[in-house]
Amino acid sequence: MRRMLLTAVLVVVVSSVAVAAASRNITSAQAKPLLDKGSVFLLDVRTPQEYQQARLNGAVLIPIDQVERRLGEIPKNKTILVYCAVGSRSNLVAGFLAEKGFREVYNMSDGIVGWYRNGLPIAR
Repeated sequence: MRRMLLTAVLVVVVSSVAVAAASRNITSAQAKPLLDKGSVFLLDVRTPQEYQQARLNGAVLIPIDQVERRLGEIPKNKTILVYCAVGSRSNLVAGFLAEKGFREVYNMSDGIVGWYRNGLPIAR
C-alpha cells in the first residue's frame, strides 16, 4: 500500500513537471496582442545578418548557437516569445527554455515571414 501511494505521488510530480516544462506554439497573429500587452521578452534566434535585414521592434538577438551560453540574459520572470524566420529554430529554443525552467514560453510558429505576410510592422 505504501509503495502504491509513493508511486502515485511520483507520477503526479513527474506529470506536473512535464506540463510545466512545455512551450506553446502561437501564430504571428496571436503573438501581436501578446506583444501589445507589454512585459514580453522578444527573443530573435536568427543570425546577425538576418536580424540586420529585418526584425521585430524590441527584439533581442541571441542566435540559436549562442542561447545556451547566454541563458543568463533571458529573464525568467517574464513571458518569452521566441521567433526566427519560419518557426523551426525558434521551436527548438522555446522547448529548450521550457526545459530550463522558464515558465511562460511561446514559439511564433510562422516566424517573421508569417508576421510580414500578415502585414504587421517590421523594423529595418
